[in-house]
This record gives sequence, structure tokens and C-alpha cells, in this order.
Amino acid sequence: MRSITTLLFILSLCLTSVGALAQEAVSFDSLDGDANGTAATVLTAALFKPEGVGPFPAVVAMHGCGGLINQKGKLMSRELAWGKLLASQGYVVLFPDSFGPRQIAGACGDGGPRARPWVERTQDAYGALRYLQAQSFVIADHVALMGWSHGGGVVIFSIYSGNKARPASLPKGDFRAAVAFYPGWCSETSFGGRWSTAIAFQLEMGAADDWTHAPPCVAMIQSAIDHGTPARIKVYDGAYHDFDWPGMEVHTSSPHVGKTVHTGINPEARADALVRVPAFLDEFLKP
Repeated sequence: MRSITTLLFILSLCLTSVGALAQEAVSFDSLDGDANGTAATVLTAALFKPEGVGPFPAVVAMHGCGGLINQKGKLMSRELAWGKLLASQGYVVLFPDSFGPRQIAGACGDGGPRARPWVERTQDAYGALRYLQAQSFVIADHVALMGWSHGGGVVIFSIYSGNKARPASLPKGDFRAAVAFYPGWCSETSFGGRWSTAIAFQLEMGAADDWTHAPPCVAMIQSAIDHGTPARIKVYDGAYHDFDWPGMEVHTSSPHVGKTVHTGINPEARADALVRVPAFLDEFLKP
């Protein structure tokens, strides 16, 4: 049964347009079904489309630990801002909701049900890729993956060469590029050894991030670069977690027992990311 907030979200998208950009609710299957008869989760997603008929390059965008929608049934403001920006620059953008269909309120703290970035959410990302590749308005082999925090962890697990949750067959191609903002689980200890990918990758981190610390993540990606992975790293001085979240003043919270962290916007870092990330996507996705 869908939650009330999910139903409000679907209704709000059915009634909403963003300027000349179409924004709508769609649904498709995750790839989390199995041969033992477990049914695939039917995911709800927010879809942004540019003007015109296309076909367009596209981005699958994975939300953070707070979920895709707020208690009023609206998209989180960070995700909304990125959806509007990328659609205005000629990208189809698809935001799958990994939590609502699974009755997960959030995953920022300790305990409670989870959708694991290395399994279920990787399967959600690839379900979203297959959905986009089936649409006539999408260039099937020009799709990127992007995510924030928990969703950034989804990115690094999804594109990791050794992740067994990745589909064995991708007849219309894999993700062509990927971007992770301050990803969780970003250290070699999470992978049991060296992380690598064949997919062009951009890491966006805040140097002052005390939730997902920059040094182990930078070390992991730099090691991958040294071994031939096509990756890039950008670390912003003075920036905390959620540095690109519009309107979020820097504040403290305690999502985990015994740990206090800072989150909130860094205007200079956000302004740079709003230019740097689309330029990276253009390089690999614009024909």
C-alpha cells in the first residue's frame, strides 16, 4: 500500500509544471525481483523533461537519506533545484523514490528498515536506466547516474566493477557518466579492497564535511585514478555536508548515536557545482 506522502507526491506532480518544463510522476519496476518469486518493487519517480520532442540525454538521480519527498508530498528542494536546472539545459531527469514504495520513512539515523545502496538501491538505479532507455525521448546510450549522500553511495556502488547487483546484461548500454555528492560508504573498507569503474566519474565533496568525511573518499578515488579509472575529484574548502542544498542554513544534528554533524549550504561551493557538474555531463552525454 502506498503511503499518504507518496500519494500526495503523485498528485502534486500531476498538477505541476515548472515553467515550460514538464514535470510528471511515472512508475516502473526496480530490478529487485528474483528467481525465487519475489516480486519486483514498483517504484514511483519524478520525471523532468526539457522542451521539445527529443531525443535527449538523460540523468538518473538518486535521493539522499531523507527520501525524495517531504511531509507535504513535495520534492525535496535540493532535488527539485537540480531537476529544474538540468532539464533547462536539455536533460531528461528521473528521480526514483527508493523509500516510499518500501514504506521507509528515512535512513539518516540508526535502526529502522533500510534500502541498501549496494543491493536494492543499485537495482533501483538500473531499473530507472532501463525505463529511460525504453522511452523515445531519451538517447538510450547517453544516460548518467547522479546522487547525494545516501544516493551518492548508491552511485559508487552501482558503477563499481565488482558489484554483483549490477545487471549482467545491458543491451542498450550502461551509464555513460556518474556524479556523486558527498557519498556515504566512500572508503576502501566498504569495498574490501580497491574500488574501480570503467564509467567516467566526478566526485563532489566538502572539505569540512563531518558526516561523510572527505579524506577516505578522496584517497579511494585517487587510488582508482592512479590505476586508470576515468575519475575526477573536486573538494570545496569550508563546505559541509549538503553544501548544494538551496536555502538550508548551516546547522547541527545528531543522526547517529553519539555523533553531531554539520549540514547546510555553502553558496560559493554550490555556485561552482551548478556550473562544474553540467559541464561534466555535457562532455560525456551531449552527442
